[in-house]
Amino acid sequence: MAENENSKQQPVVNVGEQIKIRREKLAAMQSEGKDPFKITKFDQTYHSLDAKAKFEALDKELEATLDASLDEEAKAEKLKELHEANKIEVSVAGRMLLKRVMGKASFATISDLQGKIQVYVTRDALGVDDYQAFKKYDIGDIIGVKGYLFRTKTGEVSVHAEELTLLSKSLKPLPEKFHGLTDTELRYRQRYVDLISNPEAKDTFVKRSQIIKEIRNFLDGRNFMEVETPMLVSNAGGAAARPFETHYNALDEDVKLRISLELYLKRLIVGGLERVYEIGRVFRNEGVDTRHNPEFTLMELYQAYTDYEGMMELTESMFRYLAEKVLGTTKFMYGDIELDFGKPFERITMTDAIKKYAGIDFNTVTNDDEAKALAKEHHIEFEDRHTKGDIINLFFEEYCEKNLIQPTFVMDHPIAISPLTKKKPEDPEKVERFELFINTWEMCNAYSELNDPIDQRERFAAQDAAFAAGDEEANHTDEDFLNALEIGMPPTGGIGYGIDRLVMLLTNSESIRDVLLFPTLKSQN
Repeated sequence: MAENENSKQQPVVNVGEQIKIRREKLAAMQSEGKDPFKITKFDQTYHSLDAKAKFEALDKELEATLDASLDEEAKAEKLKELHEANKIEVSVAGRMLLKRVMGKASFATISDLQGKIQVYVTRDALGVDDYQAFKKYDIGDIIGVKGYLFRTKTGEVSVHAEELTLLSKSLKPLPEKFHGLTDTELRYRQRYVDLISNPEAKDTFVKRSQIIKEIRNFLDGRNFMEVETPMLVSNAGGAAARPFETHYNALDEDVKLRISLELYLKRLIVGGLERVYEIGRVFRNEGVDTRHNPEFTLMELYQAYTDYEGMMELTESMFRYLAEKVLGTTKFMYGDIELDFGKPFERITMTDAIKKYAGIDFNTVTNDDEAKALAKEHHIEFEDRHTKGDIINLFFEEYCEKNLIQPTFVMDHPIAISPLTKKKPEDPEKVERFELFINTWEMCNAYSELNDPIDQRERFAAQDAAFAAGDEEANHTDEDFLNALEIGMPPTGGIGYGIDRLVMLLTNSESIRDVLLFPTLKSQN
């Protein structure tokens, strides 16, 4: 179809020819002193949904004044007269997505931040010259419209244009059938086109912003302070991941991009800030799949004088609050699964989960050799350096994660996989740690933070040894962090949340790339 979307069938014009025609139109306007790119502002008084809501509210108010004895036809005519006498003047702007030219009157649809609104354009209202100019506008052009609201014969609230301005010329056509950009990789590479073409994409990112806003509101209500910590670090600790490495020219020093927010935030707890959090990008040099991107958004928070039980309460309350605020309900669908955030979240220890789903009680396993024998028996792959704790985690990943659909706190991890966590006083092989699983996904990771500097040094030494043995994701000794712990850190609860996964869950998105505006993609050569 031709770009003007006229009511009559138009000949197909290839993209190259369309671009040529658009540039010629622009050149003609510029030669006439009507260059749209010289316009610097437009007084936009309403967005589409706000304008429609304003009209509907007035409509309801005016209808209440009508004589109840009038028949429906008389009521409609009287209501039309009242609207004529109480016009709502509006000034809207957006991208033109549809245009139907029909002689002396035409219709267009423009899209703005909130949605779409129809525009009624007539030669009598605009004048001959401006109407002729409008007829030459293309799908994708950005226009400003001043006029008043009315309801068409088909019942659609529309803008009756009295003045129309071309604010920006689109020199490339939108994809065929603008509402159907379906090439997934193209959607990610050209997110700006995706946002224009697919309303559901725009809705996802509007919701993402709302989710982060409500997280801040929730934490503000609990007296947390938002802070910022370094992204370029000499020691990328706080998580098991390979960092990206770069070089700081001014200092002639190799540095890394942070993989976590943890160690700097805990320094602030030492400094007495008591309740801190950060929402920021972290970078992990690892694989890409539907739930992983090398750079992603992490939130970590730390609260003095509480433990992992306090973090469980905070997490459950916050997730329930977010569902209510963003979705308006604590029950919602992800795919074909109904998730329920209204019920108390289940709690289970890691060893009890393995016992439940694999039938193996690791509480009766006394040493590494017995654990490795069980792994071989159940065809669980492991490395020679792995301990009983590592193998417990491997069993959990193999047998348990796939069964954790409704919100479940998995608690009390092995010390071997938790180098920054406080031991359970009654069981020193385990630590006070939990992970929240929803829809089989790990949603967050929390500890009663290790604040014993002597124990922490020993854990760092074990991590250094693991790195030397081939574990590229192991932590390294951080002397400044140890110095902070020696100054003294109070008992503290801490937690890290994957914001992108949370957004995926609350927007029913299948891939992390659907909730990242600009996901990581291989460069096109």
